[in-house]
Amino acid sequence: MERWIEQVIQQKKVAAVPIMTHPGIELGNRTVREAVTNGQIHYEAVMRLCERYPSAAACTIMDLTTEAECFGAEIEFSDIAVPAVRGRLLKGTKDISRLKVPSLNSGRIPEYLKANLLAAEKICDRPLFGGCIGPFSLAGRLYDMSDIMVLICEEPDAAHELLSKCTEFILKYCLALRETGANGVVMAEPAAGLMSNEQCVDFSSLYVKYIVEKVQTPEFSVVLHNCGNTGHCTKAMVETGAAMYHFGNKCAMCEVMEDVPPTALGMGNIDPVSIFKDAMPAQMKQTVKNLLEQTRRFPNFVLSSGCDTPPHTPLHNIDAFFEALQEWNE
Repeated sequence: MERWIEQVIQQKKVAAVPIMTHPGIELGNRTVREAVTNGQIHYEAVMRLCERYPSAAACTIMDLTTEAECFGAEIEFSDIAVPAVRGRLLKGTKDISRLKVPSLNSGRIPEYLKANLLAAEKICDRPLFGGCIGPFSLAGRLYDMSDIMVLICEEPDAAHELLSKCTEFILKYCLALRETGANGVVMAEPAAGLMSNEQCVDFSSLYVKYIVEKVQTPEFSVVLHNCGNTGHCTKAMVETGAAMYHFGNKCAMCEVMEDVPPTALGMGNIDPVSIFKDAMPAQMKQTVKNLLEQTRRFPNFVLSSGCDTPPHTPLHNIDAFFEALQEWNE
């Protein structure tokens, strides 16, 4: 992975790694529910996209409910929409003290590991990135997002206790993903964008950094995704030491790239809804070209979506995304 990152930076052409799996699910006439509960179907969706698009890396599903389910959260599934956490698992600080860190045999983790294992065996022409949630985002799904923002201010010790348990589980999961043969993991930490840079360091980055130091190797990289960042906590993200940083469409890519180390990759940030899903191909092509123009002075920039492309993203817009990149590179 270290060599791959160096090659991406040194090559004259811009690479693209959109975060997307749902188009591959739909290409196989499968439902979201099937893909997030069945490792074989999940793997097949990844492979369809590898066969159709020249993405510089492959990505498995970005599912921000998998880890919460293992802790005991109730999950709402749908055939046409991403899973969602229903209600809240933890009602107060006493529940945090009683919370047990689950095993990797719980919930849908075995199916996600199966998908990564199958994909890693077949994908040899590009890196494969698994996916996991970040510690603060997981804590928010267990405790309620609004209430955890209060908790970090009024009872920070309880918040740190919860974050420690979330981190312990995410670390185990990342190590297991590494064992499947995946080349990295996209860690989704969007809730960290709700905090100031200083809070983000204390309640997210220090925990992410702990995981990075345990799992990141020359062969396995962490991609830290924070689509809640408007540019105010990029410095906190970089403190984690991740090999790559993935940004959402709320920030100006040319500005956040200023804070990304020149040896790390900065990835983003075409709007997954208003452009990928809802725009016309001509608008997609112009948006891509505008972003490439704005970031042309950063050799470590990688073109991507601002977040996971949602279900029912039309293929003609994804085609236009790659066509615009090809035209730019030529």
